[in-house]
Amino acid sequence: MFASRSKTLAGLDITTSSIKLIELTQSGRSYAVECYAAEPSPPNSITEKSIVDAEAVGEAVRRAMKRAGTKSAEVAIAISGDAAITKIIQMPSNLNENDLEAQVEVQADQYIPFPMEEVSFDYQVIGESETDPEMVDVLLVATRTENVDQRRAAVEAAGLKARVVDVEPFALENSCTLMTHQMPDAGIGHQVAVVDFGASSTTFSVLEDLRVIYTRDFNFGGQQLTEEIMRIYGLSLEDAGRAKKDGGLPSNYQPEVLDPFIDDMTQQVSRSLQFFLASGGGREQPGQILVCGGCANIPGVADLIASKVGIPTEVGDPLGNMKISSRARSQGVQADATALLTACGLALRSFD
Repeated sequence: MFASRSKTLAGLDITTSSIKLIELTQSGRSYAVECYAAEPSPPNSITEKSIVDAEAVGEAVRRAMKRAGTKSAEVAIAISGDAAITKIIQMPSNLNENDLEAQVEVQADQYIPFPMEEVSFDYQVIGESETDPEMVDVLLVATRTENVDQRRAAVEAAGLKARVVDVEPFALENSCTLMTHQMPDAGIGHQVAVVDFGASSTTFSVLEDLRVIYTRDFNFGGQQLTEEIMRIYGLSLEDAGRAKKDGGLPSNYQPEVLDPFIDDMTQQVSRSLQFFLASGGGREQPGQILVCGGCANIPGVADLIASKVGIPTEVGDPLGNMKISSRARSQGVQADATALLTACGLALRSFD
């Protein structure tokens, strides 16, 4: 999952609502968006973050590739954090690479509650252990092989190869380096909360020195607003989604539908902050909140969250410091920027 890459990889984010593909290029310390496209996920093809119709998803990926105009045949994909087991383990610092791999495999069996023949796992040495200078901290990540195979099958159905299989929280952490222009002191020496509102679930993370120290997933997202529009105005799912994005709803939409949803958003952020503060001794309020995901585009939502929780809040923009090709611009990448954390984090794996 963590091996270094040499060729350009497209980041491919497959979710219950959409399939987003983005390709980045690098010049010095700067990045540029080379190409981008998004496609709706086929109905009933993804359930509870599991791909149940690889062929249908593969066709949607193929459409996204064609629209994006990517020449990359290889992609980086991610499994959900819920599907992964992560653990920091200690190993002697004097082990060579082969011995370290053997020892990790022996210890992995202690932490993974599944038969090892049903598991895919990988590891990465983080650095010297703080508690013992003769040991190193090693990040162990594992998941059921079927979770990997589902996504690989969809990618292969599109004629692509999945060369990196990441985990969504790691991809999100990776992409947060693209938002340092919005953080005090580029995030160093500060705690910043990042709230990524998806279609059906939301990830609340707290970073310290740009490293995730806390993460929480919960069932809440923009789909709830879409379903409320469907219910009240008698629209189809597709029409409700279009109306939510483009406007044109009756005058009672703001006070009776949108405002209560925004209240729910602010309550979810407030609740997540309370969970974070209660998760360990000495926790302090983050100094800033970055709101991401499709819901972050609701006008004024950052200001309302700031007034509710008392923490400066901005809409996160991972593309804010990037050059954007005319091809990506025509595909609406800037309008979708707030929802591209995972896709950008995956695309960055090209430059590991």
